[in-house]
Amino acid sequence: MELDGHRWIKEPLGEDLQRLWRVDEVLWEGDTPYQHVVVGRTGQGISLFCDDDRQSTEFSQLVYHEAMVVPAFLLAERVEQVLIIGSSEGVASQLAVAAGASRVDHVDIDEQCVRVCAEHLPYGYSTEELARVERGDGPIKLHYADGWGFLDQAPPEGYDIVVVDLPDERADEADGQHNRLYGLEFLQRCQAVLAAGGVVAFQAGCPTIWRNKTLVRAYNRFRTMFDTVAYFGSDEHEWAFLFGRVEPIDDPTNVMLDAFAKSAYQPRTIDEASLIGSTVPPHSIRNQT
Repeated sequence: MELDGHRWIKEPLGEDLQRLWRVDEVLWEGDTPYQHVVVGRTGQGISLFCDDDRQSTEFSQLVYHEAMVVPAFLLAERVEQVLIIGSSEGVASQLAVAAGASRVDHVDIDEQCVRVCAEHLPYGYSTEELARVERGDGPIKLHYADGWGFLDQAPPEGYDIVVVDLPDERADEADGQHNRLYGLEFLQRCQAVLAAGGVVAFQAGCPTIWRNKTLVRAYNRFRTMFDTVAYFGSDEHEWAFLFGRVEPIDDPTNVMLDAFAKSAYQPRTIDEASLIGSTVPPHSIRNQT
């Protein structure tokens, strides 16, 4: 939309809420086979929008990506074989390698979006790195495929971590392409390809009480599927993440705290205090009526 001589993107936040992003310069805009993509300069630097949803910005992307993967690095028994589903920018794959992974399968259905990100975003894959990961020249191998079907190709030894990083679940689009990858059946499929001591990590929605419906659904699914469920609500972003491990652990927060100093990857936006303060789900999630 145009307002006051500027281009604005209206990001939906709920049934009756929208947020406006001023786009000072459009670097790329177009329709891929799966979504409408805009990469533009905003007040948070170069930013990625898919179907009007802000996916990442230059200013806050590391806060988001570390909140999504660091608790998984700390909760998993090993960080050697990692599967990333979605996450077009490539940051999650890079962090997994930094954490010690020797094999990272990165699966994204939208080849055009991945290429646009590599060309225009100052974070994640560069165009040169994208060419390498497409060839599988190094620990990361990029697969342009549907995450649902790709799970059938999991290695027999399983993955130590499975990360699912998608646009937020659509509350009113049950048959949407990526909504399949939020349902209980897909979560079961992710669990089935875990190695012993492995962890499934999901972007699970927003904890804010007026837009937490998808988080409630995700939390209940995880509690159904896993004996250990860890929550991490970013204290500097608006998203929450869930981590499931099949084996029961009495105190997953302490497990993560014990592993923090020994982790091969030392995050820039999370410390021990973050783990203590951000791993208790909101009251309305813990006390559903």
